[in-house]
Amino acid sequence: MEAIRHRMVEVNGINIHIAEKGKGPVILFLHGFPELWYSWRHQILALSNMGYRTVAPDLRGYGYSDIPESVDSYTCFHIVGDLVELIDVLDPHERKVFVVGHDWGAILAWFLCLFRPDKVKALVNLSVPFLRFDRNIKPVELWRAYYGSDHYISRFQEYGEIEGEFAWVGTDRVENGLVRIELREFLTDFPVLLPKGKLFKRPLDEPITLPSWLSEEEANYYVTQFQKTGFTGPLNFYRNLDRNWELLKPWVGCKIETPAKFMMGDKDLVYHMPGMKDYIHNGGFQEDVPGLKEVVVLEGVDHFISMEKPSEVNQYIFDFFSQYH
Repeated sequence: MEAIRHRMVEVNGINIHIAEKGKGPVILFLHGFPELWYSWRHQILALSNMGYRTVAPDLRGYGYSDIPESVDSYTCFHIVGDLVELIDVLDPHERKVFVVGHDWGAILAWFLCLFRPDKVKALVNLSVPFLRFDRNIKPVELWRAYYGSDHYISRFQEYGEIEGEFAWVGTDRVENGLVRIELREFLTDFPVLLPKGKLFKRPLDEPITLPSWLSEEEANYYVTQFQKTGFTGPLNFYRNLDRNWELLKPWVGCKIETPAKFMMGDKDLVYHMPGMKDYIHNGGFQEDVPGLKEVVVLEGVDHFISMEKPSEVNQYIFDFFSQYH
C-alpha cells in the first residue's frame, strides 16, 4: 500500500483526491456508498502489476475530496463533470480511459458512457446494472410507495435527519452497520429498512464480527475517514435521485454502445430486486446496453464483490480490457 501515490487534482471547480499506481493505459475506478478509493485497494495493486495505470478517486463529498455544502451540487451532471475533467487530466493526449464502477460508482459510470461515450474505451461495472428511465414516475416516490417510509432511500432524503440518527448511534457503529456486517445481512433480507431508533437491528453495545474479506485494520480505515467527514456528502447522492430523474429526460430511450462487461454476486440485494433477474438475463439489459458483451454472476458473493473476490474480479477486468487496447 505504501507504493500507492496520493495527490489532489483540481477539476470542475473542486479538489478531488486520487490514489494511483503503475504505468500504462489508465483504469479509472469509481467507488460506491458508503465507501472510498480504498475499496479498490486490491485492484490498484494487482492491475498496476499487469501493465495498467490504476487510478481511484474519492468522489466529491467523500474522503479527502472536497465536500460542497449545497445538496444541489451532487447531481449526476456535477459528478460526471468531475470525471470528464479528471479523465482529461489523467490522459491529456487521448483523453479516454478504461472505467470500472461499483454501486453508485457503477451508476455514474453508466451515466458517463451515456453522456460522454468518447471518454470511455471500455467499461466493467459491478453490482448495479444500467437501469432504464421511466419518464412518468419519480424514483423516490416509487421506492416510498413500494417499500414504505422506513426504506433506506426514503430515510436518506430529509437533510440532517438521518445524520442526526447516525450521530446518536456513532460513526463507528454506522460504518460497521453499513460496510461491515449488517449490510451483508440486509442483502438477504430485501428490502433494506432503517426504522427510527432501530437502524441496524442490534444493540449498540453488541460486538460485531467482521466478514472474512475485511480485516480490522481495513474496516478502521473507513471508520476513521467518515469520523472526519461525516455522511452528508455521500447521502446527498441519494437526495438528488429525483433531480437526476428530471435532468435525464432528454436521454430517455438512449442506448449505451460502449463495450461493457457486468459482474455481480448471486447474493447481492440488487440481484434479488423484483424483476431484476429477468431484466439482466432475458433481453432488457442487452436492449438498453447494446455494447454489453458478457454478464458474470459469481456464486456465494454479496454486494462488495471487488473486496470479496478480488482475484477473480481482477482477472475478469484484465481479460476484458486486454481486448480494447
